[in-house]
Amino acid sequence: MKARADFLLLPQWVVPVESPGALADHAVAVADGAILDVLPAEAALARYAAAQTVALPGQAVIPGLVNLHGHAATSLLRGFADDRPAAAWREEPVWPAVRQHVCDAFVRDGTLLAAAEMLAGGVTACNDLYVFPHAAGEAFLQAGMRATLGLFVAEHPSPYAADADGHLAKGLALRDDLKDEALLAFAFAPHAASALSDATLARINTLAEQLCLPIHTHLHETDGEILDSLKQHGVRPLERLAKLGLLGPNFIGAHAVHLNDAEIGSLASHGCHVAHCPSADLKLARGFAPVADLLRAGVNVGLGTGSAASNNRIDLFAEMRLAALLAKGVSGDAAALPAAAALHAATLGAARALNLDDRIGSIAAGKRADLVAVDLRAPACQPVFDPVSHLVYVAGREHVTHVWVDGKLKLNEGRLVDLDTDDLVARAAYWRTKLTA
Repeated sequence: MKARADFLLLPQWVVPVESPGALADHAVAVADGAILDVLPAEAALARYAAAQTVALPGQAVIPGLVNLHGHAATSLLRGFADDRPAAAWREEPVWPAVRQHVCDAFVRDGTLLAAAEMLAGGVTACNDLYVFPHAAGEAFLQAGMRATLGLFVAEHPSPYAADADGHLAKGLALRDDLKDEALLAFAFAPHAASALSDATLARINTLAEQLCLPIHTHLHETDGEILDSLKQHGVRPLERLAKLGLLGPNFIGAHAVHLNDAEIGSLASHGCHVAHCPSADLKLARGFAPVADLLRAGVNVGLGTGSAASNNRIDLFAEMRLAALLAKGVSGDAAALPAAAALHAATLGAARALNLDDRIGSIAAGKRADLVAVDLRAPACQPVFDPVSHLVYVAGREHVTHVWVDGKLKLNEGRLVDLDTDDLVARAAYWRTKLTA
């Protein structure tokens, strides 16, 4: 008697990520939102009685991509202030607009718009850092997308809370309210450690250890951040974090552009993770993260997009290709970040940083069925000698045809299943009018 499965995927290739390369003519069996099996297609058809069989000729099935660092709600600020130096970009148009307009509705609408972009581009999970995280959580749940919500912390007043205590209290209450939602996880998210007091950072560290939550923060993003830390605290941000005990396997440093050799060694020895955001760093002329050196030292690197306000795209296919090319160019080593390593950073590496690698990030029996089908049949994708190489250097998000999150279909033949794109466009137009008024 055949075993039950909800559906069988029959692509030309399965790219498990946990093991190198691609498996030709293999199937993925899914039941109850989990991956049952990965096995040759003929054996799968003989072993499983599936309610649905999805044939995907010429396509590769990969794990859902994981965006390790982003600010989803800022999709409503896409193109709002382009081609300016980083400090001017933040201080002149962006922060005043945030202070005036950011609220529950702004974050909910912006996050929903970002979730639609991510799902359509094969991103099934993200690590989000922004104010009003409860509104972001509502949007991610509406979209049916997996997300780690940042429990935003700042000393200064924000539209969300008056001080560090208020930010922490609201964040902890949010976690208590939504901790049973299977698609949501949580991380403490101090916006920038250099702007927080020692006491606040120590409290975050204690809470993170007690609750087993990651700490996700911007790290050595700009020269200005480092100079401010030296002026206020006498040490660079990473050294200060190390002295306060925050570095460890639960620490995710976003951007990490300006690192010296000792700091790379410190990240490695503490088992920290780095969210590499090449497009955002280039667009704001921050510099080049030393990815080859980080990987050589043994630091786990995931990929992120940063803000749509500073990147303009929430596109991990673009980040994979750019990260691979930049690592080669900066290091002078054409093998610095091979295609397989770039794909690993966008999937299992990012999942590992979020403590989710036992659930997502690769295609293996027992993991959740966060899966993406990528069509490699187009003339521009021919010939296909190595599908993993093609996924990084050739394919783009426009080649994504199907997306499943927790076994639920979210994108079917390139069309979003649960989200009304006309409604999303109307919401974006409403906020554009408010922002330009």
